[in-house]
Amino acid sequence: MAKMLVHIHTGPGDVNKATLGLLVALTAKREGHDVTVFLAADGVHLLSQGHRDDEGQGTGRIGDHLEGHASAGTPFLVSGKSAQARGYDDSLLGGLTAEFAMPDRLVAEAAAADTVLCY
Repeated sequence: MAKMLVHIHTGPGDVNKATLGLLVALTAKREGHDVTVFLAADGVHLLSQGHRDDEGQGTGRIGDHLEGHASAGTPFLVSGKSAQARGYDDSLLGGLTAEFAMPDRLVAEAAAADTVLCY
């Protein structure tokens, strides 16, 4: 199976694109691929409780995807700089296998991946 990095930098302002990224990552994980999700820029808002009910057209609900990722153990890397700039703290990471990461980690994950998908 492939090692995949799904980099989501789109936030709830374009919920269709953001939920598509979460859906594709979850589908790949459920198919047995080694998947890591990196959230950056407005993508960090996807972990906020205030956006869990946001739903894309045909791409699902943010909260449902996050629950699926939590059950599947998908590792999430969250841009520490993006989160801090948007007023988030460690509580943003609750419920997931998640940690804050810096741009060097994104570069390393992309270099190590067989496939990088960006949303």
